[in-house]
Amino acid sequence: MKMTKLALLLGAAAVLAGCEVGEGFGAYGPDKSIDRGIDADDLSTMHAGIWVDPNGCDHWIIDDGVEGYLSARLDKYGKPVCSGTAPPTIATGDFKQGSTSIIGDPL
Repeated sequence: MKMTKLALLLGAAAVLAGCEVGEGFGAYGPDKSIDRGIDADDLSTMHAGIWVDPNGCDHWIIDDGVEGYLSARLDKYGKPVCSGTAPPTIATGDFKQGSTSIIGDPL
């Protein structure tokens, strides 16, 4: 019983040790415009497509192989754009292009 408790405590400590955010790996800061993954591309160099949500509104989408990025498409007043570009739950455009990732996307 003591061995089981010790193993659980050590396992929990190891898992929680990975949650530290300091200077170095994991400390990304407020700039979300840079992909810091394996290929570390600037998001402005990637191609975005449009994914239409179940309500018919558009979202910008970028697929970088392993990582993916999605944000709501808004007009200049901050309201959602619902253009009807595609049927609901469908993505259109070259959103899988522009990445130099060495890890391919199997889908």
